[in-house]
Amino acid sequence: MTEVGYAASRDGTVVGYETIGEGPPMVLVHGAAVDRRCWAPVLPRLAEHFTVHVMDRRGRGRSAREGGPYAVEREGEDIAAVVEAAGRDVFLVGHSYGAVCSLHAAMATDAIGRLVLYEPPITTPWREAASPELLERLRGFAREEDYDRLLETVFRDVIGLSQRQVDALRGARRFWAAYLGNAPPLVRESESVPRIEDCARFAGIGVPVRLLVGEASPPYQRPTADALARVLPGAEVVELPGQGHMAMAADPDLFAKALTAFAG
Repeated sequence: MTEVGYAASRDGTVVGYETIGEGPPMVLVHGAAVDRRCWAPVLPRLAEHFTVHVMDRRGRGRSAREGGPYAVEREGEDIAAVVEAAGRDVFLVGHSYGAVCSLHAAMATDAIGRLVLYEPPITTPWREAASPELLERLRGFAREEDYDRLLETVFRDVIGLSQRQVDALRGARRFWAAYLGNAPPLVRESESVPRIEDCARFAGIGVPVRLLVGEASPPYQRPTADALARVLPGAEVVELPGQGHMAMAADPDLFAKALTAFAG
């Protein structure tokens, strides 16, 4: 049975989440252009082992839009509020931009027991996630409310999917419609992608960290994960065989096993 809950972030933003399962507490944080529904394929498997709290990031689903200026640190506080509502020694899992937000959450609360980061976007010396020119293009699409081109450009030029992969996503019309509904925040999130040198602020995270990388993901993902692992004490990089950026949907059994292995 699924229960609905709400937590108040430090700036007053109300963050909604759904809870399912029994066992130690887990919080799932989705990435860009999606909401809590992206975890649906893997939820039944995780609920066999954990009490899973699957949240909507601010401005999506059950969560309110923020009242003041956006900052990724506020997103970290949102996650911290849900984590603290979930209990202590919480297993926090962040995907894509949600993994960046989860790093900030780990600095905002001591209720996290372990942390999984699945392909957080980070600018490195070998790849700039979003150049000034690209950001200006994204702002232009947003001003025109051309969310289809905004979404395509983020998936292709920020995340690094191929045009064929983007076209396949667009072909799944129901999912593409959901992506379009969550597209407006994509510009601010692209603007907030950290540089690897900025990640030194996270060196004080004192919990076990596992960085997940899809074996079939764009080739920049593995060295990026390795670079972040060097910043985070005790962090370990694990490849998901045969997977790309959305293993929770493409192979939920494999993804669930990767999480339960880290837990146990």
